[in-house]
Parts: sequence; C-alpha cells; structure tokens
Amino acid sequence: MTIAVCPGSFDPVTSGHIDVIERSARFFESIHVVVAVNSAKRPLFSAEERANLITQALKADGCTNVVVTSTEGLITEYCTQVGATVIVKGLRQNGDYEAELGMALVNRRLAGIETLFLPADPIKEHISSSIVKDVARHGGDITGMVPDNVIKPLLEALEYQAKALL
Repeated sequence: MTIAVCPGSFDPVTSGHIDVIERSARFFESIHVVVAVNSAKRPLFSAEERANLITQALKADGCTNVVVTSTEGLITEYCTQVGATVIVKGLRQNGDYEAELGMALVNRRLAGIETLFLPADPIKEHISSSIVKDVARHGGDITGMVPDNVIKPLLEALEYQAKALL
C-alpha cells in the first residue's frame, strides 16, 4: 500500500490546501494530512481544531482515503511510523519551490523519504493562510478562499483574538 503524507500548518486550511490534498488522493492509496505543530509559532487554531476543520472539509467533498492527524515531531519520524514513502507538497509560486527544496533534500537524507511537488491550481495559487487571515481581519470576503466550514470559526477566532489584544 502506498502511503503519502501531506504536511502543513493549515492555520487555517485553505481551498488551495484542499485542492492539493484531493488531487494527491487520486495517486495514492492513503494520504495522511499532518498538521505540523511548531512550538515557535502561535497559531490561531489549536492542532485539534485545524485537524477537525480539514476533516470536515474533506468529508464534504467525499474524500475517503485521507487520514487527518497532527505531530509535534519531525515529519520524517511520522512517515517512518506509518510506513509512508512520499511527502506531497503543494507549490504556489517560485518562492515555495526554493523554500521546500532544502527541506525535501533533508527529508531524503534523514529517512529516504521522497518529496513530490504538486503545482497549485493557477486559480488558487495566490491563496495562503496568512493572506486569508489578513483579508478576514480587515472585513474582506474570504468566500472561496477557504472551505465553507472554515469561514465562521475563522471569523470567530479573529474576533476573539482582537478582543484579547484590547
């Protein structure tokens, strides 16, 4: 069985992320979407909340061969634990390739895990979690930038964050 891992911070998951996950799911028997927990970052959503939002979005789209989880360790350690041989990374623009290439080479050196780069859908390549949060924070319409199930929790989290800063 070919298992692939699609890691990311997914804070929040975007329509671009979902597109990459769904397209990857056509090539592998199982895709593990792994919410990476980075103690140096302060995400808007907890790892559990991010995993739940991804799970809900994928269920709505009928993806059945996807496992959603999180890890605090190295992605290569997770890959070894589940028997994954491939890491899938979506690439939006040229900067993504340069940033991801070094990590792909390190992952191959650490655990023999290959990385498959999947180009973003051109209609969604401008979407990033940080842009979505910024647009939402300033009252812009994020419809289509994130799955429908993400809009309300995102707006609520941003409102809570804004009140906490007062």
